[in-house]
Amino acid sequence: MFLRAKRRVKDGKEHRYWSIVENRRCRGNRVVQRQVLYLGEINDQQHAAWCRTIDVVQEDARKARQVAIFPEDRPVPELDCEVVQVKLNALQLQRARQWGACWLALELWAQLRLDDFWSQHLKPSRQGTRWLQVLKTLVCYRLIDPGSEWRLHRQWFEQSAMADLLGEDFGLVQKDKLYRCLDRLLPYKRAFFSYLKQRWQTLFNPRFDILLYDLTSTYFESDPPGIGKRRYGYSRDKRPDCVQVVIALIVTPEGFPLAYEVLPGNTSDKTTLKDFLNKIEDQYGKSQRVWVMDRGIPTEATLAQMRHSETPVYYLVGTPRGRLTKLESAFVDKPWEQAREAVEVKLLEQSDELYILARSAGRMHKERAMRSRKLKRLWKRLHALQRQKLTRDQLLVKLGSAKKEAGQAYALVNISLPKDNDDLQANGFGFSLRKDKLRQVRRREGRYLLRSNLTHSDPATLWEYYIQLTEIEQAFKELKSDLAIRPIYHQRDHRIEAHIFVAFIAYCLQVTLKQRSRSLAPGLTPRAVLDKFAAVQMVDVHLPTTDGRHLILSRYTQPEKDLQLLLGQLKLSLPAQLPPKIQSVPQPPM
Repeated sequence: MFLRAKRRVKDGKEHRYWSIVENRRCRGNRVVQRQVLYLGEINDQQHAAWCRTIDVVQEDARKARQVAIFPEDRPVPELDCEVVQVKLNALQLQRARQWGACWLALELWAQLRLDDFWSQHLKPSRQGTRWLQVLKTLVCYRLIDPGSEWRLHRQWFEQSAMADLLGEDFGLVQKDKLYRCLDRLLPYKRAFFSYLKQRWQTLFNPRFDILLYDLTSTYFESDPPGIGKRRYGYSRDKRPDCVQVVIALIVTPEGFPLAYEVLPGNTSDKTTLKDFLNKIEDQYGKSQRVWVMDRGIPTEATLAQMRHSETPVYYLVGTPRGRLTKLESAFVDKPWEQAREAVEVKLLEQSDELYILARSAGRMHKERAMRSRKLKRLWKRLHALQRQKLTRDQLLVKLGSAKKEAGQAYALVNISLPKDNDDLQANGFGFSLRKDKLRQVRRREGRYLLRSNLTHSDPATLWEYYIQLTEIEQAFKELKSDLAIRPIYHQRDHRIEAHIFVAFIAYCLQVTLKQRSRSLAPGLTPRAVLDKFAAVQMVDVHLPTTDGRHLILSRYTQPEKDLQLLLGQLKLSLPAQLPPKIQSVPQPPM
């Protein structure tokens, strides 16, 4: 990179505009120049009336004052303000740091107006700690480049422009302050949910009469405690060897989160719904809401309570395949109705409930391909085991491994096992395809059974409600991948819950970005947008002066053309560059 000046004659006077440019070598040995930073005009010899002054922040001073900047090799005219001559040949670029994604995260924070809520609850301490700024840093860190609080303290903050954007210094992220900030958050979680609902209503006007409810788990690679919420339980992450906590989440059909709870890791899904119904009614009042859930969450007792409550609570829930087996004969004479393209439904009314049998061509092809792939892999594995010289015990171990890998496809194969090692050596073991079972499975592929107490609703509408469960599945996916909710390094329950609360707030920023991108820049995921903004860096341009000081210009780099287009699509405008600073240079010790 090098310094370049462009000359321009204006009203008979010559002006020089300076920028930092880099060379890029392209195909055919061509060299193309790209402007990285625009520094503006550094005055040449001209009449005082043509001099442009800039506001400069003096070292250890809060107020800015005006100075005029001239290059060292040009004479200086007499002016009413201070004149500073800089040594352009000694220009240095220092402290490159990430700026664009940090600015976008704070912009999303401002759009949700989270300052209005948190400024009332996170007051500055008597020692001057601004807890609101600490929370902003924790949330932006979780959104942009998630990791531990220790990594935030030791590495990330210095490599980001959060200090410049917040007007803070490194003292903001002392590790004890980060942990103490976490300790202050949980008392305001319930109030934050209510405030968040109002903001979603104002910004996007989503539907709150349909609630999607589901649970997930996140594990800890640590020694199990004797008390607390970290417990062994059913692991959705396929890590039954680790303790975990369970997270129950409620989102709207558009994907806006409304509330969540952190439960002990051994909590059964069936025990959670009743408490959540009461919490939502207590916080948001009783209303005719439709709860959409997957199978395994509600119990028969809970569904009966929802049907016969004073204010009816409507539900739409998937059912286990065993119930489809029981009702299969009742559906035989019912006609198929077209719900949408490639989706058909059958209806069966029983007392005060409606059963909907859905048949999806897309789901059928997907399930059939998955089953076929696992069955072929299992078949190949069994043939390989027949060729190996194994004892009976070794064979059983390998068959157990094959069963775990094949999943439900293992039930489609009938395996005859030898009685002992002699029988194995003489006859081996046999296997055959259970064709009757395969025909039954193929007949049910792409079909699933729903039940609801919305007996007078359109079946196509009910099916649309149910497939919106993909929104809550996507929320769990983004919490675990984009926002890296695990690994969790905290040991105490309140710190664990505070960590998840910070991830929840960061997810709210990500959902806001997703909704804006969906309408203004379709085709881009929130992570892709953040990555594009992350390309904008901030650097400190150090210009030594002739009087032994340094003029420091903190400048973010010029956005690429695709980012400029994205800014226009999202209706965002980058802020003005920070005012320059001038400071003395400490002398090295003798």
